[in-house]
Amino acid sequence: MIPHPYLLFLGDAPDPLAAKVAQGIRDWRPDAAIGQLRLPGCNADMKLPDMDIAAAAAAGAKTLVIGVANRGGVISPAWMQVLEEALAHGMDIASGLHTLLRDQPALVTVAQKHGRTLHDVRVPTVAYPIANGEKRAGKRCLAVGTDCSVGKMYTALAMEREMRAREMKATFRATGQTGILITGDGVPLDAVIADFMAGSIEHLTPPNDPDHWDLIEGQGSLFHPSYSGVTLALIHGGAPDALILCHEPTRSHMRGLPGYDLPSLEALRDSALAMAHVVNPGCTVTGISLNTAALDEPAAADLLKGIEQRMGLPTIDPYRHGAARLVDALP
Repeated sequence: MIPHPYLLFLGDAPDPLAAKVAQGIRDWRPDAAIGQLRLPGCNADMKLPDMDIAAAAAAGAKTLVIGVANRGGVISPAWMQVLEEALAHGMDIASGLHTLLRDQPALVTVAQKHGRTLHDVRVPTVAYPIANGEKRAGKRCLAVGTDCSVGKMYTALAMEREMRAREMKATFRATGQTGILITGDGVPLDAVIADFMAGSIEHLTPPNDPDHWDLIEGQGSLFHPSYSGVTLALIHGGAPDALILCHEPTRSHMRGLPGYDLPSLEALRDSALAMAHVVNPGCTVTGISLNTAALDEPAAADLLKGIEQRMGLPTIDPYRHGAARLVDALP
């Protein structure tokens, strides 16, 4: 287990979305986050106390968590002084980046000197099987998106919270670094060798009680040229009974790809459902989740109402308004 409380390191994140790892921890494990550390030029703010390393260590921080999810998942040279200082002050470091802490000789040396641990959560720890596509007991719901970072994890977590409140059998299944840091378990799907990605999701969502729901964290988008493969692996490995469509309505283009527009919700519905029917002919689209964080309440209400009328599906912002209607719509 990664010791907490955490100091969330926001580095020089250019915008709030670039610090989505820190935001997820702040929103879903607020008890574990003691403060934040930002470098000059950082444009993200978790509304936590700003602390330097010495102050955070004095306040009891046990682990510095790299809260940035940049394109390519790299450790910036500008961060190294802070990371080494954290180790010297008795903190562990946790990261979900593709560039591994354990591959940084300077960090390894300092960690060994001070008896600290480098936690790379984006490293598969299981020899996953190749998917077999066989039907298994239990029920599964997968969030799929028009783009990356549109609220798929928040949707699954919000649904799990609502189902647990109703004493339903439900488990959030993390498939990315933020979800793993929040829950302590999961599959770092985009670090799994391609042939075993779908099998890793079968492993993550094993046979279960007939009335048990796995809420599978979505990744990427079928329409994103960079990350569509990981989405398809989730669909075929998860064999979902229900799909939730996720969308951020103010997004002007695909994340990181200005030349690509977002697909319509209708296109997402049809494409995701066609892929899901390959492994589960009974799969249905049961609801729509909108990330309305950039809208005021009246604008959000109007948009939600209009999309619900157009699509004929319950349409809500589950983080803002609760996930009850999405849960009610499950088959």
